[in-house]
Amino acid sequence: MATLRPVSAALLRSVPYTTASYPTNSSLRPSTSPPYLRLRSLKISLPRRRFARGAAGATMVDTAASSYATALADVAKSNNTLDATLADMENLEKIFADNSVQSFFNDPTVTDEKKIELIKEVGASSVLQPYTINFLNILVDMKRIDIIKEIVKEFEAYYNRLTATEVAVVSSVVPLESEHLAQIAKTVQRLTRARNVRIKTVIDPSLIAGFTIRYGSSGSKLIDMSIKKQLAEITARLDFSSITLA
Repeated sequence: MATLRPVSAALLRSVPYTTASYPTNSSLRPSTSPPYLRLRSLKISLPRRRFARGAAGATMVDTAASSYATALADVAKSNNTLDATLADMENLEKIFADNSVQSFFNDPTVTDEKKIELIKEVGASSVLQPYTINFLNILVDMKRIDIIKEIVKEFEAYYNRLTATEVAVVSSVVPLESEHLAQIAKTVQRLTRARNVRIKTVIDPSLIAGFTIRYGSSGSKLIDMSIKKQLAEITARLDFSSITLA
């Protein structure tokens, strides 16, 4: 059996945010989803967990993740903390991107008490909101912490629909200045007519220089301003078939 690297609360506390929203103010529509989760008792009414394989199994995971995400969003809306909860979800996305963290929480030989104790340490650092910590405890208790990544994606999708927000992923070789990201956000807003635009940044050294912007459904639209693309276009126009190397 492979040995897992130890997971510490310090690792979970050290993840920075790498997203921004332009503009930040938006009007929220009232919730039409059922009250799966309440703030005080944090009770969730969900279908019992069943195991399945193949496409049907994937659909069941998506349905469960959507239900949990909706439950958390209901609490966030009722407490006027939807934006703060989104920041929590983005933080969790980075935390669980570490394979050692995911392995720790998915390991059946690690007791729920140890998992909840680690979550408690993270909560004491005030990185996450109290009810987000309680939400993680529920996932551990109900053996659903394994779908946390899917829950994060569903919550972000729910947030984007609710606030008419377009997400743009900006990839560059080095971090871009905030004013440049703001200009990119305005450009995406003009192209999509979205009420709000959220920018996610990614460092990609393969671009050589410049940047790319992906937006639209599942990143279906691309604006490529990278040197990598320009070099590829130049290479495609040149004919090296008649050149003989010495």
